[in-house]
Amino acid sequence: MTVQLTQLAKRAGCAAKQPPGYLFSLLKHLPAITDPNVLVGSATADDAAVYQLNDEIALVLTTDFFTPVVDEPYDFGAVAAANALSDVYAMGGKPLTALNLVGFPDDKLEPEVLGEILRGGAETARRAGIDLVGGHTIKSDEPIYGLAVTGIVHPQHIISNAGAQAGDYLVLSKPLGIGILTTAAKQRRDPHAAIRKAINLMTTLNASACEAMVEVGVQAATDITGFGFLGHLRNILMASHCSATVWAGEVPVVSEAWEYVREGIAPGGTHANRRFLADWVAYDAAIDTETQLVLCDAQTSGGLLMVVSAENLERLVAGLKERETPAWSVVGQVTAGNAGRIAVVQNKIG
Repeated sequence: MTVQLTQLAKRAGCAAKQPPGYLFSLLKHLPAITDPNVLVGSATADDAAVYQLNDEIALVLTTDFFTPVVDEPYDFGAVAAANALSDVYAMGGKPLTALNLVGFPDDKLEPEVLGEILRGGAETARRAGIDLVGGHTIKSDEPIYGLAVTGIVHPQHIISNAGAQAGDYLVLSKPLGIGILTTAAKQRRDPHAAIRKAINLMTTLNASACEAMVEVGVQAATDITGFGFLGHLRNILMASHCSATVWAGEVPVVSEAWEYVREGIAPGGTHANRRFLADWVAYDAAIDTETQLVLCDAQTSGGLLMVVSAENLERLVAGLKERETPAWSVVGQVTAGNAGRIAVVQNKIG
């Protein structure tokens, strides 16, 4: 079938998320969670909620959906499913099952298009070892797809975003630049066909990275999605009451993303992230605007950002490398300081 889904989407993938400044101002007005079985709620802007069932089992609950970030229906379904599953992996959990969430413009697209989207989601879920057991659909002006995922984790082994400490190191398991690449493809400005690299990265499950960090033991973790690397790092630092230094020269980036961002290509969500983070990030004079945009780039189904102690750093990097995750890059260090503050320098000092 010939269809270009991104032409039906005003905003693509996780770049369609409401910006962090908009959300955080709303969340603080919600009633406080009082159920003692809720081990992780919305207070720390973590990746998923965690609800304790007994001494051995806690549920990991999350949902994620968005408009098309790629043109092919099957790829859209696969990317959206991998992205939703990532929240469970970021908590150190194991997915159990999931439900489809669908919005579909049946006046614009044939039913077979939806069938391919669902097939992409189902086959990705199967790679994660689970089944899609149902879901819900509505009519919408743009295609929308994602999952509501349930996983499990031991109550004593939850990896939240609130455990970082000064001296810990920051490790990334996928390169940045996905948002820039998908935007280039949507604008028909991708002469290197780098969208295939982006699709391969987006459909790579974070299961292996999760295995590595659970095996070693990390202080905190999150997955990199719509708020970008620096935005999600800020959330970790806010929850952990500390700050960090990022070494821009050590951050892995898909090579074509550098070329495209210098041509002025970047998602609206990436620009929104950079504006929001202006009050939180201090960039060294050597960090140009294009590098700032890459570090703030709104990723879809990005990698895990893991915070690991100095004593476990080498083991974590070795575990990621052994499992052949897309990256195993040490990109910065947690420091004592004002909560949420980030200093970005070009190179590691010392």
